[in-house]
Amino acid sequence: MDTIIRTRIVDLLKRTDFGAMVNVKGWVRTRRGSKQVNFIALNDGSTIKNIQIVVDLANFDEEMLKKITTGACLSVNGELVQSVGAGQAAEIQAREIEVLGECDNTYPLQKKGHSMEFLREIAHLRPRTNTFGAVYRIRHNMAIAIHQFFHERGFYYFHTPIITASDCEGAGQMFQVTTMNLYDLKKDENGSINYDNDFFGKQASLTVSGQLEGELAATALGAIYTFGPTFRAENSNTPRHLAEFWMIEPEVAFNDINDNMQLAEDFIKHCVRWALEHCYDDVKFLNDMFDKELIARLEGVIKEEFVRLPYTEGVKILEDAVAKGHKFEFPVFWGADLASEHERYLVEEHFKRPVILTDYPKEIKAFYMKQNEDGKTVRAMDVLFPKIGEIIGGSEREADYDKLLARVEELGIPMKDMWWYLDTRKYGTCPHSGFGLGFERLLLFVTGMTNIRDVIPFPRTPNNANF
Repeated sequence: MDTIIRTRIVDLLKRTDFGAMVNVKGWVRTRRGSKQVNFIALNDGSTIKNIQIVVDLANFDEEMLKKITTGACLSVNGELVQSVGAGQAAEIQAREIEVLGECDNTYPLQKKGHSMEFLREIAHLRPRTNTFGAVYRIRHNMAIAIHQFFHERGFYYFHTPIITASDCEGAGQMFQVTTMNLYDLKKDENGSINYDNDFFGKQASLTVSGQLEGELAATALGAIYTFGPTFRAENSNTPRHLAEFWMIEPEVAFNDINDNMQLAEDFIKHCVRWALEHCYDDVKFLNDMFDKELIARLEGVIKEEFVRLPYTEGVKILEDAVAKGHKFEFPVFWGADLASEHERYLVEEHFKRPVILTDYPKEIKAFYMKQNEDGKTVRAMDVLFPKIGEIIGGSEREADYDKLLARVEELGIPMKDMWWYLDTRKYGTCPHSGFGLGFERLLLFVTGMTNIRDVIPFPRTPNNANF
């Protein structure tokens, strides 16, 4: 084949220099046609759209043509021409075709609809489908949007450890990291495992959050954010939980809870706006194929001011709904940790826009949250979204050493693990706030997918660590 520099399909479809000789490489989505002419839909992952290759069969070797099957990889030289058919502006009249990789009839992605469950079983091939190509391109764009948002506002990207000895959330759902022989564990006289000979000389785990280390950085650099993998050994087989997921956690010195709520609203609107501006073709595809209200919902979030609602008022609205006959699966009462159905009622039925719920009872929130003067509630905030429920959780942090120490002791958190965190309250403490956004929860919202396993390339869930 003649050497012509390859053009990505996304760029080729914008060109109007018809008559030019071009090269494309990609994978065959479909091949159809008559005895004289075939039409090959080729895709290279750069766009949801295929380029149509028009093949005059008389000009090509029959044996080579047999190898052009769904899934095969081709390099095509040809003339860029204006398309006569509907659906695309340009197509390629093939002059030379080289089959780079053959694909036999056992290829599982033949031209028919496949269920999401089936595609999870072949997660190594599902990026080649239109749906997952769209999802992963959006995933990339959301990561770019996040870095851009914080960079433009003077935040520093701070890398917190993945291996840690502290449990940020105090839930104890941590994966252990060890080099010890699990068949021959040394124990002390109390029956506890002896970690002296382990790699770190102490019990170590995969992180559940970078927040605590992020707070240390914020009290030195002013404003930071983390963006990395986090791990929860939570036995939750739901469409909203993963054992390995990515978290974005900004932490800002001198921000109070109101600044924190504004930052969260600005941040999420920036991400949604970016998706509509930079991934419109992919979002439109997902809108048309899966969720006809997706674009309207995304546009609605950008337009609306988020409601600021104290937890106590939220509970009252839910109790009034129950009194009027609304049925919830889980009970509503002051002090309850609201379920997704309660959150979605407030967002989708009562206010019909996103809600930021604040001032939760301290018993259902983490030890590091700033206590309010009433002694019962803390300056926590959860951002609640349609279809998802909670998408962001955050708080103003307790800056007072004595109050934080009392809370640590009250909850029985081992001091040996927390001394360094308490130091920030001894040495030049300051008001500070932050939040965490589960990246995959954001992607669920932006893509309209209904299962969190379908917005991460290789989901890790109970009894599933394939690929």
